[in-house]
Amino acid sequence: MNDHTILLVGHGSRNREGNREILQFAAQWHERHPDWRIEACFIEHAEILLDEGLDRAARNARRVTVVPFILNAAGHVKMELPAAVSRARAHHPRVDFVCTRHLGMGREMLAVLKVQLERLMQQLASPDPRTTGVILLGRGSSDAGANGELARMTRWVFEDYDHDLVDLAFTSITWPRLETVVQRQVRLGMTQICIVPVYLFSGVLMDRIKAQTERLKTQYPHVSLALGTHFGFDEGIFDLLDIRVGAPGTLADGLLECDGCKYRLAAEAEHLHDHSHTHVHAEPAQAHAHEHHHHDHAPA
Repeated sequence: MNDHTILLVGHGSRNREGNREILQFAAQWHERHPDWRIEACFIEHAEILLDEGLDRAARNARRVTVVPFILNAAGHVKMELPAAVSRARAHHPRVDFVCTRHLGMGREMLAVLKVQLERLMQQLASPDPRTTGVILLGRGSSDAGANGELARMTRWVFEDYDHDLVDLAFTSITWPRLETVVQRQVRLGMTQICIVPVYLFSGVLMDRIKAQTERLKTQYPHVSLALGTHFGFDEGIFDLLDIRVGAPGTLADGLLECDGCKYRLAAEAEHLHDHSHTHVHAEPAQAHAHEHHHHDHAPA
């Protein structure tokens, strides 16, 4: 499919290693599908940014599938990426640009996070979940919808395990922060805590999380803290992208978050946009039903 380009769009990091990992991911994904033409670019903090990446992808192509390689749909996905695709459509009118959804916080991502959590429990010698807290640690966003996606994931983890405490924390932008949540869990009697970073690749914030965790180990020497790592190379991420893209040449047209959204278009006209508006983008139907077990925990 030489006339079809798949463009993987990463967030970009000031940490060059994080950007290299995304390029490495693209190379490994290509090994899975050697007949696919896969390229990569970044939204910020990298050499090849959106406009150049889209121009490169459009060369000798009749179709470009843009894949936001991003966990949550905040401003970059809702605003910057659709605007760049609109410019690319104007510059390359003979090329069909199609956008998939971002990775999101669906059941596929839940499965990846559960693998991370189970590894941490083994690292702690499989302690009693009733006294082992869990913290899902996200990047944090000024977009409430993006934070809400991770809040939903936190609830799903709680439903699927026997941990008395499964909490949410953020590394930046919004609250609560990791230190506050660890303090709360210790006060509520947790003697072990699993910290699960919800990050695809390494970067400045992952470095910060490691430093924070080391400080917390010193502050709470009687509590066992287990820190997970980024999971971008997990097999489940490759599988999820395969689902997002489908077979090149047969992909059904899809819309990126807010691609074509009347609120975004009006905002671009006014050079102002507030994504606190109340319209809701429909979630795709889940492919399978999921049965939760119910907790019957005594109050702490």
